Amino acid sequence: MRVAVTGSSGFIGGELVRSLRADGHDVVRVVRSDDGAAGTARWDIDAGEIDAAALEGLDGVVHLAGEGIGDKRWTRDQKRRILESRTRGTTLLATTLAGLDAPPRVLVSGSAIGYYGDRGDEELDEESAPGTGFLSEVAQQWEASTAPAAAAGVRVAHLRTGIVLAPKGGVLAKFLPLFKFGVGGRFGPGTQWMSWISLDDEVSAIMHLLTSDVTGAVNLTAPAPVTNAELADTLGDVLHRPTILPVPAFGPRLLLGGERANGLLFEGQRVLPRVLQGDGFVHAHPTLSDCLHAILGR
Repeated sequence: MRVAVTGSSGFIGGELVRSLRADGHDVVRVVRSDDGAAGTARWDIDAGEIDAAALEGLDGVVHLAGEGIGDKRWTRDQKRRILESRTRGTTLLATTLAGLDAPPRVLVSGSAIGYYGDRGDEELDEESAPGTGFLSEVAQQWEASTAPAAAAGVRVAHLRTGIVLAPKGGVLAKFLPLFKFGVGGRFGPGTQWMSWISLDDEVSAIMHLLTSDVTGAVNLTAPAPVTNAELADTLGDVLHRPTILPVPAFGPRLLLGGERANGLLFEGQRVLPRVLQGDGFVHAHPTLSDCLHAILGR
């Protein structure tokens, strides 16, 4: 296959590009800066420009680009950047693909389980209604921005991705030092659900969706979500470290800002990957213990 990838230098995108190439696929990296490297196509979201010619004749596109939600305090301007980096970039890409002479068969476009909002113990699948709050609003508008491609007959799958676990990136990389020193623990009450997926399964699921017939929302999570307290205890067990020091809610809220801390740490979703499993995908790491033992080598 010939596949274009946005966000190719990111945590997920970088691993996806490596895996696609390792399987013999031709990858076109859609990048902001034109360094003249082979296999790249330049785009400028602010200017509304993209190298359309480089996207002709693709088999598929994986769209992962967007401002990091946890990188900075959620000021009004930063929330606008988070939203517009997704909606404007996706609209530019989807509109361009719709106008090609030879558009791709599929657009696999990023989204997140934040779509469902904070839902307590409710089990959620792809048929569940959207929630409320900033992250839900972002996900809803992000998904809606793919409409031009879908209207042109491109199959569109929305990646409602959970917490992606790997030792050298994402949330786990930030938590590991604390847990290795025996000072890790649950955040706040620890009852908030954390729907996770290993980086290996995330990449494998994206590659699976490039060749499947699935359209619409797809939850990219493991089949066994856990509470925050369960995650802390399991990580402590795998590392052979105690997890008796809970992190009071006021600390992260003071450091990160209340809305950001709530959205990232103290609110949760109990999400199940029913569409993915129904399409025959088999998780390499179905339980958190399996995942952590595999990726931490313990």
